[in-house]
Amino acid sequence: MDRSRLEIKVGLFVVLGLVLIAALLIMFSKGTSLFHGTYELRLHASNVGGLKPRAGVLLAGVQVGSVSAIQLPEDGKSVTILLNIQKGTKIYHDARFVIEQSGFLGDQYVSVIPTSNSPPWLVNGDEVSCQEPFNLQEVARSTSGFIKRIGETAQKLDDSVTQLRRVVLNEQTMTNFTVAVNNMRSFSEQALGTVSDINGLVATNRQQVEVAVSNLVSFSQQLTALASNAEVLLATNGADIHVAVKNIESSTEVMKTVMNDVQSGKGLAGTMLQNEQLSTNVEMLANNLAVTSSNLNRFGLWHVLFHKEPPPAVSRTNATHKP
Repeated sequence: MDRSRLEIKVGLFVVLGLVLIAALLIMFSKGTSLFHGTYELRLHASNVGGLKPRAGVLLAGVQVGSVSAIQLPEDGKSVTILLNIQKGTKIYHDARFVIEQSGFLGDQYVSVIPTSNSPPWLVNGDEVSCQEPFNLQEVARSTSGFIKRIGETAQKLDDSVTQLRRVVLNEQTMTNFTVAVNNMRSFSEQALGTVSDINGLVATNRQQVEVAVSNLVSFSQQLTALASNAEVLLATNGADIHVAVKNIESSTEVMKTVMNDVQSGKGLAGTMLQNEQLSTNVEMLANNLAVTSSNLNRFGLWHVLFHKEPPPAVSRTNATHKP
C-alpha cells in the first residue's frame, strides 16, 4: 500500500516537473522571465497577418518582449496587439513598430525600429500605431490583376498593329511610298546636279563675281559716304531747311486761299469764272487773238493792218545803184 502511494507521488512529481520545465522553456524561448518585470504597450494595426500570441518582440534584432494577446474591437476595423516589454528596455516614442516575418515561411514577430531616439520613452499603457505585415497573397492578387491588365494592353497593341498593317502598310501604300522614295532620289540627284552647275558657274566666273562683289562693296561705301554727307548737310543747314519748309507751307496756305477765293468768285479770276458773260467775252477774245496770230503767221503784219499786199522787196543792188 505504501509502495503504490510512493509510486503515485513520484509520478505526480515527475509530471509537475515536466510541466514546469516545459513552461520555463516556452517562457525563455519567447524572451520572458519570471525574475524580470514587464510593462505593456498597446499596438493598433489594420491587419496582423499571421501574428499569434506569444510571438516575439525584437528591438534592433534583439528580443525584448513578447505578444501577450491580440484583441479585435467591436467595429472590426482594426486590431489591438498587447506587448509585454522588459522593464529594462527603453523604447522611444518615435520608434516604428512593424510586423515582420522570419524568412519566407517563418513565424511572424513585432519588430521595433529605432529612428532619431527623441525622448520621451514609452511607458506602461501607451498606445502606438503598427505597420501591417507584408501580405504575399495580396501582392499575388495585385500582380494577377496587373498581369491581366498587361495582357489586355498587349491584346490592344496587337489589334492596333494589325489595323495599322491593314490600313497603312497595305500594298497600295507601300507602292506609293516606293514611288515617293524614287521621286525623292530623283529630286536629290537633280539638286546635286544643280549644285554642281552652280559650283562650275562660280568657278568659271570667279573674276566677274569678285568684280561684282567689289562693285557692291564700293557702292555700299559710296552710299555710306552719301549718308554721312546728307547727315552733315542736314546738321549744317537744318535752320535753312526748316525755313524753306516753313515757306513751302506758307505758299501752300496762300495757294489754298487763292483757290478758295477763285472757287468762291473773289478776285479777277473768280469773277471771270463766276460771270458767264465775261467768261464768254474772254473766250471770244482768246479766239480772236488765236485767229490774228494765225493770220500774222500766214500773211504778215502789213496785210493784216491794211488788207493790202505788202510792197515788193527792194534788192540791195537796186538800192545802192540807180539807173
